[in-house]
Amino acid sequence: MEGIDEEFEKEQYFEERKRSKDDELVKKYFVNEKDRKVFGDVFDKSTIQAIHILAKKGYFDVLEFVISTGKEAHVFRAVDSSGTYRAVKIYTILTSDFKNMEKYIAGDIRFKNVKQGKRELVFAWTRKEFRNLEILMRSKCASPQPFAYKENVLVMEFIGEEGVASPTLKERGMDASEADDFYNQVIEFVAKAFFRGNLIHADLSEFNILVNDQKLVMIDVGQAVLNSHPKAKEFFERDCTNVAKYFSKHGLKKSKEDVIADVKKLKGKFSKI
Repeated sequence: MEGIDEEFEKEQYFEERKRSKDDELVKKYFVNEKDRKVFGDVFDKSTIQAIHILAKKGYFDVLEFVISTGKEAHVFRAVDSSGTYRAVKIYTILTSDFKNMEKYIAGDIRFKNVKQGKRELVFAWTRKEFRNLEILMRSKCASPQPFAYKENVLVMEFIGEEGVASPTLKERGMDASEADDFYNQVIEFVAKAFFRGNLIHADLSEFNILVNDQKLVMIDVGQAVLNSHPKAKEFFERDCTNVAKYFSKHGLKKSKEDVIADVKKLKGKFSKI
């Protein structure tokens, strides 16, 4: 029994040391005490290690505060050693909608070998958003620049002015005088993504568009699919329906068919970079 007790005490000792080290890392990277508690309640221990690795590589120094929260992810404003702001998106392992994620990854030839299980799926989703952002950047679309990812943590460009995060189109709203310009910016994004990047946002709405001064920036592209995806047509038409509904409510009468036609008109202009 004595040997068993010694082994148990040794395990307890090393477990306590590991827990203490994790607590130190949380205090190091999370400036706000409230955010530390949020982190402890929502994220698992492996996430702090992913944050630690990305921070050591110089992508950011600290996570200052939460910009937005959701069931599947929290987005923090971070800052690097030069004082440059970054957006750090951390996907939750426990609360992410497994079934909703699965339908966007299944059928994507880039992720056909993803292993079963929620953790693996969330990691694949993070990697997928990073790759989609890379495609959008190469296609010269209005979207955040991606910098790095590790497991369920994604580092990207901070969208805002003087450290203040830009609001979504839903939050900010739109004047009648802005409708034509904003509509054209959305159509240009859809056309560039589709014709240059072979990519469909698949969840395009006023909730996933930031207004940075007068420029629209499309975000949340983890679910975006290639146009070879089995449900590509369905997702594309749903995006166009959402765009039509939003702008029609704000005085610019458009149908789904109008939006599709307006996107197709730009094929020649945006088929090449």
